Amino acid sequence: MTNHIELNNEIMQRDESGWYRLDRDQAAIDAFLAEVDAKTRKFRQPMHRYHWLLLHGYYYNVQGQYTATEILAVENVCYSYNFRFASYMAASKFYKDYALKTDDKAQYLEDYEQHIAIVALWLGGGDYAAAERYARSMMEQRLQPATPTFMNAGRAETKRGELVSCFLLEMDDALNSINYVLSTCMQLSKIGGGVAVNLSKLRGRGEPIKGVEGAAKGVMPVMKLMEDAFSYADQMGQRKGSGAAYYNVFGWDIIEFIDSKKINADEKVRIKTLSIGLIVPSKLYELAAENMPLYVFGPYSVYKEYNVHLDDMDMTEMYDELVANPAVKKRQVGTARDMLERIAVTQLQSGYPYIANVDNANKQHALSVLGRIKMSNLCTEIFNLQETSTIADIGEEGTVYRRDISCNLASLNIVNVMETGKLRESVHDGMDALTVVSDRSRIPNAPGVRKANAELHSVGLGVMNLNGFLAKNGIPYESAEARDFCRTFFAAMNYYSLERSMQIAKERGRTFEGFERSDYASGTYFERYINEDFVPRTSHVRELFAGFTLPSRYEWASLSADIREYGLYHAYRLAIAPTQSISYIQNATSSVMPIVEHIETRTYANATTYFPMPFLSPDNMFVYKSAYNVDQFALIDLIAEIQPHIDQGISTILYVNSDVSTRMLGRLYAYAHHRGLKSLYYTRTKRLDPSECTSCAI
Repeated sequence: MTNHIELNNEIMQRDESGWYRLDRDQAAIDAFLAEVDAKTRKFRQPMHRYHWLLLHGYYYNVQGQYTATEILAVENVCYSYNFRFASYMAASKFYKDYALKTDDKAQYLEDYEQHIAIVALWLGGGDYAAAERYARSMMEQRLQPATPTFMNAGRAETKRGELVSCFLLEMDDALNSINYVLSTCMQLSKIGGGVAVNLSKLRGRGEPIKGVEGAAKGVMPVMKLMEDAFSYADQMGQRKGSGAAYYNVFGWDIIEFIDSKKINADEKVRIKTLSIGLIVPSKLYELAAENMPLYVFGPYSVYKEYNVHLDDMDMTEMYDELVANPAVKKRQVGTARDMLERIAVTQLQSGYPYIANVDNANKQHALSVLGRIKMSNLCTEIFNLQETSTIADIGEEGTVYRRDISCNLASLNIVNVMETGKLRESVHDGMDALTVVSDRSRIPNAPGVRKANAELHSVGLGVMNLNGFLAKNGIPYESAEARDFCRTFFAAMNYYSLERSMQIAKERGRTFEGFERSDYASGTYFERYINEDFVPRTSHVRELFAGFTLPSRYEWASLSADIREYGLYHAYRLAIAPTQSISYIQNATSSVMPIVEHIETRTYANATTYFPMPFLSPDNMFVYKSAYNVDQFALIDLIAEIQPHIDQGISTILYVNSDVSTRMLGRLYAYAHHRGLKSLYYTRTKRLDPSECTSCAI
């Protein structure tokens, strides 16, 4: 009998018309599921299964929250959809990475419907109506929780990791802080989290310690310690530890920091598994536009002179003063354009560094009075205010834990949301599900993360399948119609997320801490929506939204008034992460990015499998344009259409051919900044595929 991998591979054989044999993928699914069924533990009755899983410590005490009738009713709701995986990749990815298995991995203990049921029951928290609503959202594949939530919700605590994706920490210029942050990194990595750390406050290599010149080692040794920590501590081997170091582009060690990712870097300084990201103030682009020299500064000398860290300064205001001040340690590192070229060279070799346009993020920050955004995460979509903890000596008073950041994520499948006509319901379900995860997350060994989560209740609802939706409806990714759709869809998504956050605040009589000082409370956040209608401008997009009731300017004004009265429960609501394995299960294109190939090739061990893009047909093949053939300026324009409606960020990948010049890549960085993008994730070329982010794999 032909095995499922061979059947999947037959996709690449052409039929009489010259088209791919996509029907063979369905045959591969059938063969694979037959194999799964043979390896699945059987139970005489559905409740026997729940009893057994609870007795053997696989599921949480679901029977303590629901009656047997309610549990089976939710499961029956899931089965009522007669769900079928849309691709071999979807089925194999689910059973490989998400389906519950016996401890020895020999048997499967649940199918897709049973998995959805237990996740929905856990999210429902004993409320049957809520559990059913979550089950329908997930079975209709409108709502998809992030990998950590989807993998772990419903499992016994002894069998699972945490339910949040990744974390952001800030390191102070003190050994106590370094030790504390490294220890926290390991604790978070142990539970499956990816961690990004801002190293910009550390004194530069050669700066003094206690008056001894040349004593400071700089950031590179700390990065090595971080790399080792993440390699050592993982989620019991289920997910590799992953981390990122962020550093300000005006910091003293910036050259070594960037060069650590070059292929020909000395092994003593080369960073192999740790990701790196740059914190880039707008001043760099201003200097590059004028072809001016670039100076970098000793962080400790800046702090000693101004009692403010370099990383906390507005460089547009302070750069010239720092250059002129003889008390500030500085050196010229070529021109600003040279720096952009250096970044481009390293990105073309390794895909790194990420770029966080920190001034763009703060300019669009509705909570600017409460605090500054300083960095981003491993996948460059999280932008929250951040503070620096003070860590005293052991046994001494003076330790003050301040707010760090956690990323609690889920995504909507745009195709299924649009085709069911359930935009408002899907956004509300997403906000509710994320709120449950936020409320139940404790993160005991990361007090700064726990503090921020308790006070701000930040979440990140995103999307997937934008390119799939556009292609299915004959809309080129680079077109004005694509931008028109995004303008309308994401404005509405923003409205409904604000509406639900307000309703939760009203129901609970509680807002996020500091709401009264935010732009939401003052009403300034809503001015653009009250002054402009975000309805479709093109006829095709108007047809796509036929039957939808979209928020009008008057409804925005009414919502603003309600928010001023009742507040918001969540300090942050929306973030578009780079969906990956979950996209396969949803038969969706990743996030808001264009596809890379019409039929994607994936290699696991010695086996190659193929994943046809969703809805691929001879009719839309030429609309479904490879990302490497998409005008990258047009890609940036589309993301720029979405960004104003997303209060956090959008993980944006640049796709370039190997013959791209570093000057052109630098122009793309500058254009992305000019168009208001808060970040750029990887740069990918056809000859290089950097390892993907796992911590935010939604």
